[in-house]
Amino acid sequence: MPLIVITGVPCSGKTTRSIQLKQFFEAQGKEVFIVSEYQQIVKADFKKNAFYADSNKEKHIRGLLKSEVLKFINSTNVVILDALNYIKGYRYELYCGTKANKCTQCTIHAEINRDEAWNFNTNREQEEEKYSRDIFDALIMRYEDPDPKNRWDSPLFTVFPENELDSEAIYSSLFKKPPPKPNMSTQNPPLSSTNFLYDLDKITKQIVDDLIKIKNSGCSGEITLPGYEGVTLNVTETNAQQLMLLRRQYLTYSKMHPPEEKDVADLFVQFLSTSLK
Repeated sequence: MPLIVITGVPCSGKTTRSIQLKQFFEAQGKEVFIVSEYQQIVKADFKKNAFYADSNKEKHIRGLLKSEVLKFINSTNVVILDALNYIKGYRYELYCGTKANKCTQCTIHAEINRDEAWNFNTNREQEEEKYSRDIFDALIMRYEDPDPKNRWDSPLFTVFPENELDSEAIYSSLFKKPPPKPNMSTQNPPLSSTNFLYDLDKITKQIVDDLIKIKNSGCSGEITLPGYEGVTLNVTETNAQQLMLLRRQYLTYSKMHPPEEKDVADLFVQFLSTSLK
């Protein structure tokens, strides 16, 4: 599901915008999930002001929110994260999660005059939903505004209380553009069969053992392993420890980029030949 990250200072209308977006996307035939920070706070039986005064409690809830988001996202429907999301690094973590899952994402910044936000807070009917002045001011100070120049905040839609959401543009950014391509930092390594890993380990170990035997027999200079004519290996300066290190490097790379099983031995010998020069 494409992800919409709602962000804003306290009492800026984040939940209101989440509900509006849910109604809009449901009218387009999409299934919508709202992941709510406040609901998680209540579920954990935390008091609102005590919660925001305790960094460990905040970290715990942020972890739960991220887990919920990543559980729901795929390429067809919509997840809305209704939270302060005031930490730039946390928004980046969410971006990496959607990128790894090949999903699109956008950021809705609910902006508001700070005095107006405080007035909204004091006029709330439920006392447990109100921020104390100290916590309100502290959250304002902590807030890291989204920046459209940051890829994890982009595309960025800023909306004030008196503005209407540009729902069509938000829809286009999520469903009419391709998701960012996963890279090495966000993509899970490909899974290999048990047989492949066993054969990879067995073949490379045998080649290393053969080289060590040749080295221990007194050979030096350029040598050729039986069955691998045309590829020479310089064993003069090498030792068992170096060969084992090179083998581990090759195993790590091959697990990330599995070659054809029939090519494992040839590629490993070529890798050793290049590395030992």
